[in-house]
Amino acid sequence: MARLVRWTALTGAAVLLAAGCTGGSSGGADAEGETDGARSPAASAGAATPLPSSLTSQKLDWGRCKATGDIPAPGDEWQCATLEAPLDWTKPEGRTIDLALIRAKATGDDRIGSLLFNFGGPGSSGTSTLPWYATNTSELGERYDLVSWDPRGVGASEGVRCRGDKEIQASESVDITPDTPAEETAYFRDAAAFGEGCQKSEGALLAHVSTTDTARDMDLMRQVLGDTKTHYFGISYGTELGGVYAHLFPKNVGRLILDAVADPSADTAGHAENQTRGFQRALNNYLRSTGQDAEEGTRKIVNLLKRIDASPLSTSSERKLTETLALTGLIQPLYSKASWPMLTSALEAAERGDGTELLALSDNYNDRDASGRYGTGSHSQRVISCLDDKQRPTVEETKKLLPRFEKVSPVFGPMLGWDIGGWCHAWPVAGQYDTPEVSAPGAAPILVVGNTGDPATPYEGTRKMANELGKDVGVMLTWKGEGHGAYGKGSACVDSTVNAYLLEGSVPKDGKVCS
Repeated sequence: MARLVRWTALTGAAVLLAAGCTGGSSGGADAEGETDGARSPAASAGAATPLPSSLTSQKLDWGRCKATGDIPAPGDEWQCATLEAPLDWTKPEGRTIDLALIRAKATGDDRIGSLLFNFGGPGSSGTSTLPWYATNTSELGERYDLVSWDPRGVGASEGVRCRGDKEIQASESVDITPDTPAEETAYFRDAAAFGEGCQKSEGALLAHVSTTDTARDMDLMRQVLGDTKTHYFGISYGTELGGVYAHLFPKNVGRLILDAVADPSADTAGHAENQTRGFQRALNNYLRSTGQDAEEGTRKIVNLLKRIDASPLSTSSERKLTETLALTGLIQPLYSKASWPMLTSALEAAERGDGTELLALSDNYNDRDASGRYGTGSHSQRVISCLDDKQRPTVEETKKLLPRFEKVSPVFGPMLGWDIGGWCHAWPVAGQYDTPEVSAPGAAPILVVGNTGDPATPYEGTRKMANELGKDVGVMLTWKGEGHGAYGKGSACVDSTVNAYLLEGSVPKDGKVCS
């Protein structure tokens, strides 16, 4: 079982087209980052422990980047290196782990410093994503070293793998909206088996891949890169990471952009309900764009899913399109308006009894290639989010919430309702907090960017993040657009406002709207 809705910025049209579809409360923090941990018990872990010079004074050996898997090596302007960080931040002189970094040095003479990027997930690889994403950031690259990394537990930074390819494909037959006791048993058995596989494969690492751990890695990165302040561009889940960093190290905050904002006040059920609402809103907007009535179009899709659940569709391969795979295929193109025509074609084919196109969309989302190999981004996502999240709703609690979720969205509600109970079911490591603490009194202004049509991180979370960062810290910018994220998505207003903030330190008026 894999969570079907990710906080990631790069599962939209550009990736689909490139692939051709083949495959709140308050809390204080001082300059050293000490915190009361009211919402995040682990937030203060190791905060007051001085770091050994072996970490803070390490010299990065930048060299030519190598190809990773099917991803070719980036061009000569890109350099890669390895940063050493403590496995356990409460024991900074103990065992270390390697974090993979990538950078492109500033091309101009008026350099500001390093600009760190996190692309969401959690679990997105920065080393493979930044060279692709940098096509949006040519102006920023003149004055910043563009830097990203694979967070701990991701990709080349001790990346986790909890299942083999055959086990992953077998799990796709598990019904994620169980209708019978047998399907329910299979659903939760599969969830428990995933956690057991992670524990067997990764062991001690599972307790040290939290958002708080990665925020501390960021501040070590700042020191080793030679920056006085941290300049940061966080997208989707990267906004939560940025908020946690600002809370821990408010005096080290330079210029921070948080785009496609995760609601820091939402708990497990709240996030799931937010996303249910966000994806239904995006689906409604898509349906209206095709001339359909949103309610009638939704009902038509629900009926299609019921038929697929009863009798999976044939495809051009020997694989069948199950309801689970069909739901994944529906979600994928809603991340970007440019992908809506693909959704139209896939739904029309499915109505004719051909599941090939929806299966291709699902495979793209699940990072499955034509030979049946799967990426491990969803594994990293799960071990990080389950370590963060203290809440583990029981089967009974999950069932009580299902009617509420189905009312919000008859298409996505059942899936996301069951997900709150299954995602971290029987997880082998305890979670750290109910909601992340992001208050950052004393920090420099942080620009928080929300898109009114965002499906994965609904717009309502933008103001909540700005408010929780604190007065005179959170500054909100709104784009009336579609898809996941705002920067680089076609709004000259958004792009110029973000660039002016990062390049000139120009803070827009709180509440500015780009339409």
